[in-house]
Amino acid sequence: MSDSSYSVHVISGLPRSGSTLLAALLRQNPQIIAASHNTPVMPMLIRIMSLMSEGEYRTEFKNGQWQRLMRGILQSYLNPDAQKHVMLDINREWCAHAGLLGRLYPKAKIICCVRDPVWILNSFEHLITRDPLLGSRLVPITHRGTQHDRIDYLASREGAFGYAWRLLTEVFFGPFADKVIIIDYDKLVREPVFVMERLTQLLNIQPFAYNFEHIETPNVDAFDAALGTPGLHYLRQSVAASRKRLILPPYIVERMAHQMFWRKPDLNSGGAVVIA
Repeated sequence: MSDSSYSVHVISGLPRSGSTLLAALLRQNPQIIAASHNTPVMPMLIRIMSLMSEGEYRTEFKNGQWQRLMRGILQSYLNPDAQKHVMLDINREWCAHAGLLGRLYPKAKIICCVRDPVWILNSFEHLITRDPLLGSRLVPITHRGTQHDRIDYLASREGAFGYAWRLLTEVFFGPFADKVIIIDYDKLVREPVFVMERLTQLLNIQPFAYNFEHIETPNVDAFDAALGTPGLHYLRQSVAASRKRLILPPYIVERMAHQMFWRKPDLNSGGAVVIA
């Protein structure tokens, strides 16, 4: 398959914000192959970048050669039989490597799923505390003892939310913002037809009638079990707006509220497309 015969885009953004749902919808489209969860493609490319740019081997990779090698890794992982015209990888690290993505696939878009941080942390807390032993590896054991410890860790620079937040702000306010498509979770679950039609147009994909009443949860039991968090990627059968009860203390809600910068047009100087 030549570079011109297929296109590549990536799904990134914040956790608990609809990336699994979006990928499940896109997989209904016979034109598309979309990963079901975070893949190792981006971490592999990061390691290869180090090999190509440092040490004794840095002179071995000429311009053009390293691009072919990296494209080959992504294509071999996602679409080894070359039967799909559009490939979508999932990894939050793509936000930090938009420049690399642009060199590999100049027309690629970074689809960033986002959500109100209050409801992201609330979702994490519901997910973690339904296990009475608090065994989720999303939070180190030394930070699982209390809700305050869990939230502080998740929002820290190493935590699942805090780290993704830093990557999102980097790409949204950085030099590659014009490659970004923001999809707000609330918009996706309330107006899925509009969101999918708009996204299809932006990705230059043929129109497709997505089924919002029959969503297939991906087979990721082993992946979720490895994180000690069964059901992490579970999806409801249909797309619908719903919220679990807010179980965060008021001071945490106040601290995390009013952070949705993507909803403020005056902050979008880089030209990201925002569907919110």
